[in-house]
Amino acid sequence: MATSKIDIVLGLQWGDEGKGKVVDVLTPNYQIVARFQGGPNAGHSLVFDGTSFVLHTVPSGIFREGTVNVIGNGVVIDPVILLEEIQAIEKMVGDISGKLVLSKRAHLILPTHRMLDAASEAAKGKSKIGSTLKGIGPTYMDKTGRNGLRVGDILAPDFQERYDALKKKHFGLLAQYDFTYDITAYEKQWMEAVEALKRFPFIDSEVYVNQALAQGTPILAEGAQGSLLDIDFGTYPFVTSSNTMSAGACTGLGVAPSRVGKVYGIFKAYCTRVGSGPFPTELFDEEGERLRQIGHEFGATTGRPRRTGWLDMVALKYAVMMNGVTDLIMMKSDVLDSFDTIKVAVAYRQGDQLLHNFPYDGGSDVEPVYRSFPGWKTSLGELRSYEQFPQAFKDYIAYIEAETGCPVKIVSVGPDRDATIVR
Repeated sequence: MATSKIDIVLGLQWGDEGKGKVVDVLTPNYQIVARFQGGPNAGHSLVFDGTSFVLHTVPSGIFREGTVNVIGNGVVIDPVILLEEIQAIEKMVGDISGKLVLSKRAHLILPTHRMLDAASEAAKGKSKIGSTLKGIGPTYMDKTGRNGLRVGDILAPDFQERYDALKKKHFGLLAQYDFTYDITAYEKQWMEAVEALKRFPFIDSEVYVNQALAQGTPILAEGAQGSLLDIDFGTYPFVTSSNTMSAGACTGLGVAPSRVGKVYGIFKAYCTRVGSGPFPTELFDEEGERLRQIGHEFGATTGRPRRTGWLDMVALKYAVMMNGVTDLIMMKSDVLDSFDTIKVAVAYRQGDQLLHNFPYDGGSDVEPVYRSFPGWKTSLGELRSYEQFPQAFKDYIAYIEAETGCPVKIVSVGPDRDATIVR
């Protein structure tokens, strides 16, 4: 049987692009959906049959029949959050133990990791990075520091001793902070959750995924956060702790670069950002507030109001290049329906220099240079084919395709599953 490729879906901005909905829409074409990085700092919102659901750790294919969902080795798992999520899903669709598997190599977020996250962020004062305080960073630090506990360790006879040793190490680190905490209640919950997760298969996910590819099984790799939050190539230090780019799917699932097929890059028709860090096209005026209200730009995980701004073509072209994007997917186009003029940043001005490449520091001291487009002043929400789109909107899409050299294959004009136009 012919070997299949692994397709990747990821965000091209600072997260919150609408990956959950897209994975849910794409999933009927795949038998396996696998998360490859991040942790419960992700918030992938799905809306179907009038119901809204936010996934944090479980892959977004979980609501589709006949799909196996893999939590890959590059993911960090908080057993408490994962178990709560599983229970909420099972309330809706019944038992999912045959549809969800966990990589033995995925690292565990301990209760003390959450305390370290909170203590470290509190100590930063004004230079906060905007952590979700879920313990993600400290867990990845233990992973690279070779101290971490992994899912496979749960089955070890000396798991409790290993846990206690790492907890003791964390207590030593926490003693450096002026920070009071009590993990007693959460730790009890954590241990109970660890026990409860044993009903799901703990697998060698790299073997599982590669065998599936060898058998011709179509697989979709799901990224969390966004490309501009990548630990190496994002707006450092205002980034997440993992590789959010397409390359992260290779290390986060154990697949070779030659196995990668399509790379679906998702972007909003404008830009948003949560937390601190550079955001060249950010709007502080009434237009920015309008984008926030119409687009319901409040964090799926934190509820925080998102910062809003115009589409940044400099950053988008950079993300397309770094990910090797083959297919673009444009989300939330309908949010711009009522705007008279729509702007796109085509370059950055820094002093007397004009920059066309995304700068090393993510553009912390640049002025965007805009190109203006006439708004379409039409409600896109009810439209169900490209032919029905107003000419001004078609022109906006054509401009993005010309600039990025990449086709816009899917256009979303509303939150529901059926408000998705595949070209």
